[in-house]
Amino acid sequence: MATSGQFRCNGLAKAIFDLTTQRGVLFATMCAGRQSDTGARRKVILTGLFSSTSRTPLRQAPGPIKIHKVNLANIENHLIEMLPRKDRLRLLSICESVQFELGTVLCEAGTPTRHVYFPVFGSISLLTPIDGKPALEVGMVGREGMVGAQLALGVVTTPLHALVQGEGEAWRIGAAAFQREFAGSVALQRGLNRYLYVLMAQLASSAACFRFHSIGPRLARWLLMSQDRAHADQFRVTHEFLACMLGVRRVGITAAAGAMQRKGLIEYHRGNLKVLNRRGLEAAACSCYAEDRQAYAQLLS
Repeated sequence: MATSGQFRCNGLAKAIFDLTTQRGVLFATMCAGRQSDTGARRKVILTGLFSSTSRTPLRQAPGPIKIHKVNLANIENHLIEMLPRKDRLRLLSICESVQFELGTVLCEAGTPTRHVYFPVFGSISLLTPIDGKPALEVGMVGREGMVGAQLALGVVTTPLHALVQGEGEAWRIGAAAFQREFAGSVALQRGLNRYLYVLMAQLASSAACFRFHSIGPRLARWLLMSQDRAHADQFRVTHEFLACMLGVRRVGITAAAGAMQRKGLIEYHRGNLKVLNRRGLEAAACSCYAEDRQAYAQLLS
């Protein structure tokens, strides 16, 4: 008999399918844990990518990452931009440019870190699972940050799931190569120490936001954070996906999004969301959004 967690996991899988069905892929993510065959521990079961017609596995998790050469001279990750030219060029010399699609799992909690990612555009959700329940989003990373920052603390184990919620491109570096470069670059150490502080503040803010703020302001905050990382006024997202990310029922998202539409803040139709009034959305968002931006500006501008 399926558990409630399994039903909600299926809901997140369906939400991602709704966003990717035109490309014919389905990704069942780490929404809920399932007992392993040995019974020794709970672990997340990833089912990989499947064709929407044949359901034949196309690729195993962590998902479709395409490695290619592109000219990213004019669009860069902010942490890399901040480095002195010598350190920046040395770091880029060990990077490879990768393209990731919606639903790609970059890393799983509790596993060794294989790569670090410096997004150039796109957005990545940081999710935490607990007791086999659906994963909850506690942070978001775009071109302002990186995935794998725990290596700067000398910790190889990944603390959170990282799931692509907005397709894009990133610089990727192998964990060992990154650790060597980090050890030899004072500028990189200083920048990542500051970023770790900002990330810790964002995680703490998310916990308080989840406990004390209502769905409407939290949704406005999420949409603003996504827009910041999408670098566009329009992006694809479903109510079901938003419900999973915010840890609420879909009916709550539908009501909050409907109120925003009536106020002229957003326009939503069949998974396509467009921000019409950013200032109004900022006014509707909880204070966590402005505080997150202020913390980043103070330490990393």
